Parts: sequence; structure tokens; C-alpha cells
Amino acid sequence: MSTSIITLPRELVNRVRRANVAKAIELASRLGYAARGLVYLGLGTVVLLAALDLTPRAKGATGMLRAWADWPLGGALIGAIGVGLAGFAAWRILQAVFDADRHGRSPKAWAVRAGQAFSGLVYGGLALSAFELLDELEDVGELDEEQSFRHAARTVLDLPHGDALLIAAGLAVFAFAVGNVVQGLMQDFSKRLDCDDKTCRRVVPLAKAGYGARGLASLPLGVFLVLAGLEARAGEARSWGGALQVIERQPFGSWVLALVAAGLIAFGLFGLVEARYRRIRPPPEVTP
Repeated sequence: MSTSIITLPRELVNRVRRANVAKAIELASRLGYAARGLVYLGLGTVVLLAALDLTPRAKGATGMLRAWADWPLGGALIGAIGVGLAGFAAWRILQAVFDADRHGRSPKAWAVRAGQAFSGLVYGGLALSAFELLDELEDVGELDEEQSFRHAARTVLDLPHGDALLIAAGLAVFAFAVGNVVQGLMQDFSKRLDCDDKTCRRVVPLAKAGYGARGLASLPLGVFLVLAGLEARAGEARSWGGALQVIERQPFGSWVLALVAAGLIAFGLFGLVEARYRRIRPPPEVTP
């Protein structure tokens, strides 16, 4: 009798603790999806303005964050985005390591989880870039995105087997891009959402268009990284925005860029949908 009286409160405390941890993970994940959505809404808008010749050139995420620094309350916005992206990166790692989405252990499942891990690293790096900008707001204009990217490529080339590392990075980006296009064509995104059929039918096209556009926009970046590695020349590397500018200079490039921009905006809108309706199941391994 006394043993049950002692152990029952302890069990209740553990149950409450697990519930609180699960709620914290879910909140961080939803904030992360919202932050990712805002980033892609911003990217898509900048790319669309570039396609319409209303801004000098397209920008990647880091360049866009630097532009936000000039806005009223831009520092607060960048800080909020950084926190959200950090939460999203952590959720991606949990998905990859602990299989939070219950993909299983098939080859396809491991490929999906590898993509989630890659996504976590990318968004974690972007979150760090946001926090670095907060520390150096007065210097954000010193280097543009293209110069920073080529400097990073040159740093990699200076490492032992740097050319191979750059080629590997380009192939990883290329695989990520192709995977996004395939998802846009084949994935049933409604399975990820906890919403009624009518809502799902309305928002799933956003996901299909968004994933396809994100993949198409990332393909040139992977190609230029591979070329930079093959020729061991950092000047061949292009940032994400720089790669899109190459597309714009092709025949009908402005039209292609406008379509990509529309898709990126759709991806951003779907990110906001996911922040509300995404099924998030924290893995039991991280809820003590």
C-alpha cells in the first residue's frame, strides 16, 4: 500500500514531464515551419522582383536576411527567424536520427531520413547566419552574397582534397534538388497534415508547386559547385541567387525565373500551413 502511494506520484510526475517535453518539441517545430515559410515567401518575392527587373538581382537566404537588416525592426525579425530556424533544424535532426515520422528502415526510408538530416544542417547553418548578422548589423554591407559564397568555396579548395569536397557538396545539392522535384510530382502531402479533406485539397497543390520549384531552383547551384570542384576554381561557384541570375540570362529566362518565384512563394505559404496542420509526433526516445 505504502509503495503504491509513493510510486504513483512519481509516475504522474514522469508523465507530466514527458507531456511537457513533447509540447515543447511540437511548439519549436511549428515555429520552425512558420520561420521556414516566411524565409521562402521572402525569397520568392525577391526572385519575382528580379524577374520583373524591379530589383537588380535575385538573392539567396543570407542575402535576403541582410536586406531585412535595413528594415524597421529588422533586427527583431532576423532574431525571430533565427530562433525559429534553429527549432526547425533541431526537429529535422530528431526526424532523421529517431525516425519521428515513422518511415521505417527500408532503403527509401533511409534516403528520406538522410534528406532530413541534410535539411537540418542547412537550416541550422542559416540560423547561425541570422544570429551572426545580429552581432554584425553595422557590417552587413561589406561583403555581398556572391563574394561570401566564393570566399567559402576558396576556403574549401584550400583544404586537403578540397576539390573532391566541393564536388561532393555539389552532388549532395543536386541530389537534394532532384529529390524535391520527385516529391513535388509523386508525394501525397495530405498524409503529413492533420486537416479535413477540403482544406487538404486546397493546400496540397501549394506543396507540389513549391517542392518542384525549390528543386528546379537548386539544380544550377549543385551544377556550379561540381564545376568549381572539377576545375578547382572558386570563381566557378555561384551562390543560390547567382545561379538563378544565370537562368535569367538564358532565352525566356525571365519567364522561367517568374515561374520559379511563384513556386517558392507557394512553398512559403505551405510552410505556414504546416506550422498549423503538420502532424508532429515527438519520438519517445527524447521524452524522458
